[in-house]
Amino acid sequence: MSATPRTALQALREKTVLDHFADETRQDFDAVLSTFPHPHYELIPTGEVHDGNDAVRAYYLASRKAFPDQRHEIIQLRHTDDAVIVEFWLLGTHQGPLGNLPPTGNPFRCRMIALFIFDGERLVCERVYFDSMTMLRQLLAGVPPAQLPAIVGSLLAAGPSSAPAAAQRQDQAAATAAA
Repeated sequence: MSATPRTALQALREKTVLDHFADETRQDFDAVLSTFPHPHYELIPTGEVHDGNDAVRAYYLASRKAFPDQRHEIIQLRHTDDAVIVEFWLLGTHQGPLGNLPPTGNPFRCRMIALFIFDGERLVCERVYFDSMTMLRQLLAGVPPAQLPAIVGSLLAAGPSSAPAAAQRQDQAAATAAA
């Protein structure tokens, strides 16, 4: 379900976002990356930031290793002055490692919101919000209770799994220390 674009700019932005979603589902990552002049993803619940072509491609490959059947169901699309907001279901089956979480074989369905932020016609950022516990609860369903403390402990110890995010935090810490 999508809102009706009111302007030519909104129609162009909406097409970019819908193409982006379709290309992600097809796992045509070259096409997805081409929707950005400089790919930039922010996953708010995990604190991950993937900045640049190589970092975003690595994120795509890792997430599809964990969820090879990952797909979306768009619920609603809305336009703002500088963004397209998409509410959607993200679905998949946990078939590979997700950071420190070994594959459980469990499916998940998680409601999410993505802000596709634009500078004029150019997509400059995809910022994604979701309840990580909704997803984690589904992924861990059926795991023997005796294994949960070790799994949860390893997840908490790992923190954000993004090398760019970790590097960004180190850079910020170094800048603060130098000031």
